[in-house]
Amino acid sequence: MATMAGAKSGPAYSERFYAAASFAGFDGSPNSNNIGSRFSNDVAFILYALYQQATIGPCNVPQPSSWSHVEQSKWKSWQQLGNMVPTEAMRLFVKILEEEEPGWYSRASNSVSEPVVDVQMNHNSNVEPTIESRNSFTETKTVSAESGRLEETKDKDVVSEGLGSIVVYDKWILPPISGRRPKARYQHGAAVVQDKMYIYGGNHNGRYLGDLHVLDLRSWTWSKVDAKSVDLSSPVNMVPCAGHSLIPWENKLLSIAGHTKDPSETIQVKAFDLQSDTWSMLNTHGNAPVSRGGQSVTLVGNTLVIFGGQDAKRTVLNDLHILNLETMSWDKIDAVGVPPLPRADHAAVVHAERYLLIFGGSSHATCFNDLHVFDLQAMEWSRPTQQGEIPTPRAGHAGVTVGENWFIVGGGDNKSGASETVVLNMSTLAWSVVASVEERVPLASEGLSLVVGSFDGEDILIAFGGYNGYYNNEVNVLKPSHKSTLQSKMMETPVPDSVSAIHNATNPTRDLESEFEVGHEGKIREIVMDNIDTGHQKLEGDETTERIIATLKAEKEELEVSLNKEKSQSLQLKQELVESKTQNTDLHKELQSIRGQLAAEQSRCFKLEVDIAELRQKLLSMETLRKELELLQRQKAASEQAALNAKQGQGSGRVWGWLADDIMKFSYKSEGNLIGPVPYPQLPGPESRSVQETHGACSVLALLSLQHTGSYHYPRTGIWLATGPRTQLRILVSTTAQCHQKVLD
Repeated sequence: MATMAGAKSGPAYSERFYAAASFAGFDGSPNSNNIGSRFSNDVAFILYALYQQATIGPCNVPQPSSWSHVEQSKWKSWQQLGNMVPTEAMRLFVKILEEEEPGWYSRASNSVSEPVVDVQMNHNSNVEPTIESRNSFTETKTVSAESGRLEETKDKDVVSEGLGSIVVYDKWILPPISGRRPKARYQHGAAVVQDKMYIYGGNHNGRYLGDLHVLDLRSWTWSKVDAKSVDLSSPVNMVPCAGHSLIPWENKLLSIAGHTKDPSETIQVKAFDLQSDTWSMLNTHGNAPVSRGGQSVTLVGNTLVIFGGQDAKRTVLNDLHILNLETMSWDKIDAVGVPPLPRADHAAVVHAERYLLIFGGSSHATCFNDLHVFDLQAMEWSRPTQQGEIPTPRAGHAGVTVGENWFIVGGGDNKSGASETVVLNMSTLAWSVVASVEERVPLASEGLSLVVGSFDGEDILIAFGGYNGYYNNEVNVLKPSHKSTLQSKMMETPVPDSVSAIHNATNPTRDLESEFEVGHEGKIREIVMDNIDTGHQKLEGDETTERIIATLKAEKEELEVSLNKEKSQSLQLKQELVESKTQNTDLHKELQSIRGQLAAEQSRCFKLEVDIAELRQKLLSMETLRKELELLQRQKAASEQAALNAKQGQGSGRVWGWLADDIMKFSYKSEGNLIGPVPYPQLPGPESRSVQETHGACSVLALLSLQHTGSYHYPRTGIWLATGPRTQLRILVSTTAQCHQKVLD
């Protein structure tokens, strides 16, 4: 491991172990006689077993024949460590001693001086080693770049000389970094390929970035990649983006989706060739999703699963799509069940190549801490019950898996950053807290990245960047301990059925016997280490061993019973599956028959509708004809009546025409006296008018005065025309046969 200039060479890790062994009294030093008095019996036996394992190896000596309780306990403790490697035994020895005697190294009589290291830390902190009596032990003190005052952080176990000297697990450290660091950013993409961490894009002060940097995890040196474009006319590498996902695939890095200044209509997929250092745009087929950022992209086999995000119109989404990397074709998943609420900046991971887990995220101002599971085989959403210390609501966090454990780092709730690093056991769905930091440090940021690297054969978590009021470009490293990765397994409380059902469905016929065999040698070590770490159980050597063996036997019996039940359930499920397939086939045939009948009925209905339309048209025509017939009938009746009236008029016209022609004179009679003849047509009165009265077949035409009372007599015909005081006209018709009288108003 490369160190910075000015650093002196320090002792190897094995020398630290021997210093610890000398301090504890396991090397024949004067402290040897004080082992029993300085430590409890179980701690002394474990330290003895670890020392033997580190210096000699696995226990191959026969069990002592003496009945000494101490000798029997020492041998059993050593034998229970099985095939633990010496370096692990050294690490555990030093760790236990530090927990029992925190200041042992500074008080050791023959300890080796730690190096004084001039370490270049990240942009806002410096590390100063604390020296006591020429013997230094690392106590991290952070100098704030803003105030300049000295602040002691929570992470005191930071070793400034490089990762090779880390002896404390589950603590975030700042490794010594060389080279030119990338610009501070968040919402970038990160991926690890062959001991190199690549950082691409991101957001800084509202500006999208398009640069590509690489951190060599062996030398911890930054360098910028001078990327080129395959198509010079379309410089793909010059399109800055943020909120995208960076996925390693074969010898390429795939950049999926993300926010850009000029967003496209659909998701774009770019590929960076790690051999030629060139960018290219990949052509996809099918129904591509709308462009977005803040989505989750999970690699499952040769398929990418995309969920949620926020589009260019700031609409949060909860749709689910897959991209087949072999055919480069898109497909939208039509799932059943209740999906998660629309969200972005969440975390997603796949478990057992079948279950997609979604945690947290935000919908504008609302942050979530719910957990959703999508079954990629049944295409069904579910929301199981979470166990343990459930994290607070957050968005912008990052997550990676180590085995069956899902580590979540960072994030925030629009008020403050999440300071705790949590882990979820995906088999039991139980949460636990691994480490905590201050709220204002870069790890308590939104939009940071988290990847898994490897150092000395062990997994390490590497976090970079983020935003918590300030943009960061720090690199932080955490080495998860055996306890943090197995803590959920050692829970004494039973797991509810709603949780264990997911794990059982993952592999109903999982080999529990092989699980027992793999963990048989490590189970004793795990239980013993857990007892040492927690310090809750202090048992004598023999009692501890007997209880451990009894526990393992009982657990083995339970696992065997569970295995038999699982196999029986598996067979039953297979039979039900065969029956379901048969029923499905029959139902499919019946469905096809019904579809044929339905098509025939639809055709017949269509013909009936055509006939009905034609009949309606005919009815409309008949109604029109009926109205025309009624009109003609009325016209005919009117014509007949007019003809009849005309005929009757001709008969009466001859009589009254003769009457009118022969009137020559009137005799004017007033008050009974006849006043001489009045010449026609001079009648008295200024308001003379013509009146035609119809009575039967007779018409009378007379000129009369309405102002006088009198009568008008025509002697030849015997007609008297008389008027009364109320303007009534009396018509007197005298013939040889009869006389008619008509009063007109």
